[in-house]
Amino acid sequence: MSLAIIYSRAQTGMNAPLVIVETHLSHGMPKFMIVGLPKTAVKESRDRVRSALINSNFKLPTGRLTVNLAPADLPKESSRFDLPIALGVLIASKQLDINNLEQYEFVGELALSGKLRQIRGILPIALQTKKNNRALIIPKNNANEASLVQGLKILPAEHILDVCAHLNNQTIIQPHTTLDIKQAKYYDLDLSDVRGQQHARRALEIAAAGGHSLLLTGPPGSGKTMLAARLPSILPIMTDQEAIEAAAVASISHQGFKSRHWKIRPYRAPHHSASSNALVGGSNPPKPGEISLAHQGVLFLDELPEFSRHVLEALREPLESGTIIISRAARQCEFPARFQLIAAMNPCPCGHLSDPTGDCRCTIEQIQRYRNKISGPMLDRIDMHVTVPRLPLNMLSSPINDHTESSAQVRKRVVRARQRQLNRAQKTNAQLTNKDLSKYCQLRTKEQQFFYQAANKLNLSARSYHRVLKVARTIADLACEDQINITTLSEALSLRQPIS
Repeated sequence: MSLAIIYSRAQTGMNAPLVIVETHLSHGMPKFMIVGLPKTAVKESRDRVRSALINSNFKLPTGRLTVNLAPADLPKESSRFDLPIALGVLIASKQLDINNLEQYEFVGELALSGKLRQIRGILPIALQTKKNNRALIIPKNNANEASLVQGLKILPAEHILDVCAHLNNQTIIQPHTTLDIKQAKYYDLDLSDVRGQQHARRALEIAAAGGHSLLLTGPPGSGKTMLAARLPSILPIMTDQEAIEAAAVASISHQGFKSRHWKIRPYRAPHHSASSNALVGGSNPPKPGEISLAHQGVLFLDELPEFSRHVLEALREPLESGTIIISRAARQCEFPARFQLIAAMNPCPCGHLSDPTGDCRCTIEQIQRYRNKISGPMLDRIDMHVTVPRLPLNMLSSPINDHTESSAQVRKRVVRARQRQLNRAQKTNAQLTNKDLSKYCQLRTKEQQFFYQAANKLNLSARSYHRVLKVARTIADLACEDQINITTLSEALSLRQPIS
């Protein structure tokens, strides 16, 4: 009789809790059991492990094999436990004699030939393994992604025989060197492609500088989508911490992490037919949705009123908190959702209301019904409301003006304003709390009286009042001013005009 203990990792949302794989071989009728709340893919490990060991010239034990995945109350899924289960069988049957297993963690799927196949969600595993000061033995195809975690010893293997040879000190696996990812071209789209629309361009710059949400309203073809698609090009380059957070979300999603996206801010534009689960996350076990995949990036919702009202209401909490908690009967998972919301809509169902070149035939009831698809509390949470008018055709056919600013030029001002915010409050202006506002956005008597009068005239709610103040603080930062003045407040108020 023998017992083997090996360390591995499960996946629960963004976490990778430790799983102890205990393998016990005892006398009795030949049987291979896996216990510890395994899902279907884990139960099927028995057949993959059996074939992989036989095809790797190992002997399958002729006794009662019991594999326990502890803790027993944590659901286990995916094929990541193939490698630790196979090693446990070999150690329990005395085909491997290893004494230093406590310094390693193992994950990997086994092919029937014994080769190791890559798994999904390696980044959260690598982060947790580093915290526990262990080396990580993984499939070779996962090594590049795992190497994004600095300071972790990564041992990539192509076959289970490579792992056995390393553990027996026969052929040592060389640690994977840190991946040197060359920074790709920042973005193909540039703000200089946009003709005219100076008011909307200015709003886009303010949104990028302060991390504010923005609603663009205008007729079809006025450039709303074009403007939104160029917002990532003027955002600051991601820090290492931001890049790791975004990459970890992509790692556990169905699309997986791609190295060419390293330090490129996500831009997600789901179709208006997307369900609530697709947008905020869901299924069982819970998976990240579009708002989490847009973490540290941009979420663009085109044709905002066409989204289901239930779907839009689900955005209210993550817009405030920057996280989304998905609860199921068996578990609860929290995903990051610190995204920048950019929305676009037409002023009426046909889109030509107040357009001098269009012919709007919508009735008042149709227009009201169209706008009522977006609730007042949802609109209240969007920092800026900007109208994007139709451009004259002669402006579209004219050559690009040399004085039109590029994304790189605008980004310099955005980065400078962001740095002022981080130096002052260690967060962007959009993330300021009410307590922070009283500390960093104090108004002098003259400015306070002006703001009170304007807020009363526009019937601003308490939330709208605070959001206009945050936008004013960002405008002052772009101008490198320490104090919010009347000019700053006036511009901030002009960027929150109701839909005409």
